[in-house]
Amino acid sequence: MKGRTIVLDHINDREAAALMVDGKLDDFLIAADAPAPGTIYRARADRPVKGQGGMFLSTPDGPAFLRQVKGLAPGALLLVQVTGYAEPGKALPVTDRVLFKSRYAIVTPDAPGLNISRSIRDEDERDRLLEVAHEVMEGSDYGLILRSCCAGEDAGEIAEDISTMLAHADAVVNDPGTEPELLLEGDGPHVLAWRDWTDPAEVETRAGSFGTHGVLEALDTARGISEPLSGGGRLYIQPTRALVAVDVNTGADTSLAAGTKANFACAKALARALRVRGLGGQITLDLAPMPKKDRRGFESALRSAFKTDPIETTLAGWTPLGHFELQRRRARLPLSEVLK
Repeated sequence: MKGRTIVLDHINDREAAALMVDGKLDDFLIAADAPAPGTIYRARADRPVKGQGGMFLSTPDGPAFLRQVKGLAPGALLLVQVTGYAEPGKALPVTDRVLFKSRYAIVTPDAPGLNISRSIRDEDERDRLLEVAHEVMEGSDYGLILRSCCAGEDAGEIAEDISTMLAHADAVVNDPGTEPELLLEGDGPHVLAWRDWTDPAEVETRAGSFGTHGVLEALDTARGISEPLSGGGRLYIQPTRALVAVDVNTGADTSLAAGTKANFACAKALARALRVRGLGGQITLDLAPMPKKDRRGFESALRSAFKTDPIETTLAGWTPLGHFELQRRRARLPLSEVLK
């Protein structure tokens, strides 16, 4: 089945969203019990962590940890936003650079100025969007970023989106409370799908759509440790307490170039495989044997694949044993934990 389809449904009474591309599960979002990324709290500084430049904070949903703190005294109140999911037994990761993000607009209270996505290069279009931004943001001290999907969209819809985010920002920033409090919940899967999956696609919202569009079958594969590769090889993806181990297997191919072909297939498939499984943290690749001269090409293929991935991933490089390491933000909970 060719084309893009966004499927909105529920699994075990949890809201969920799936993006199918050419009949294959390309992304998957599901609600979790933990606070979602994007959640905003008024938090209280608790105690600093000497030597790390961080501070533990108190929130209504438990302890949080803020990195790179300067001049923050215990007992002070501040706004923070959840940036990802915590590992078991650890504090929520948060930032004090609060953003209000929607489909078309990102309002930045701490970073004034009007900005347009650099991917919009047409000068006439940029001028049109700037007019919309200036009109709606007039008199506000907040900053604004117009996202790439604004290109060609109706000015009224963009203006309404900016106004909504501006209202959320005003309500949160000017909240008069004096105790730790949940001020804004992070977006759920259906809203996130509308917000972030902006390329043209059919949208299916009928109950039971996950079954009719092959989502449930794809999730069964994603809950396992094996992922097929083009050319007959396979990936084996196994999360451990310390890291996510990825093993590349050449399968039945016994040619001299089998390892190189399997590794390059891994480079193309890995971002989607990790994204669908909700895996992050330290990723270690145990690649199939290939000549050292092919390493640069493998890195380029891997970098190209992760360039379009929405989750921040750092390519750390090669280890002395010939493994390749990545560091990936824990933006989602592992699928195996949510769908038990």
